[in-house]
Amino acid sequence: MRTYLSLTAVLATVISPAWAQDDPTQFGDLNPEELSINRVLRDTARGETSMTNCATGYFITKSGRHVDARQLFQRCAQEGWTGAMTWMSQLDNNGLGAPEDPDAAADWDRRAAQLGDPVGQFNFGLDLMRGRGVAQDTARGRALVDRAARAGVSDAQRLRASDYDLDEVTPDADAWKYAPAS
Repeated sequence: MRTYLSLTAVLATVISPAWAQDDPTQFGDLNPEELSINRVLRDTARGETSMTNCATGYFITKSGRHVDARQLFQRCAQEGWTGAMTWMSQLDNNGLGAPEDPDAAADWDRRAAQLGDPVGQFNFGLDLMRGRGVAQDTARGRALVDRAARAGVSDAQRLRASDYDLDEVTPDADAWKYAPAS
């Protein structure tokens, strides 16, 4: 019985040591992760924002990975995704992944509101009514809450129906945070 070596086998044996020394990523990802948080973070870091990538930030922050969520939401917010702006506000308002920063939180809410996001309008309305992170302006805050209520934000509708009683939308556990400065 005769054994034949194919030209391909010979070339692969001779050439493969040279390939082994090259960068294995030079031809792209060999077997990239799919449908994973790590994949979303990698894609977003590369500037690949999309509705699904940006929405994945919700799961990332709920899993306690606030620094990663902050990184993703910041990139998405820079690309104009208003939902990411409201999440950046939530992270800044509660000191998740960075120190608490009410001024930055209010600024994210303001940006989302200016772009027409109803949740951003509601949140910035609350910021204005409370004077948290921004100078207090109750009339302007109520006007934004009204706009959000007309857009269908149920918390805004509840707040308006309660004659703008902020306790209606503030969890008891957060009352200390919104108490007037003495």
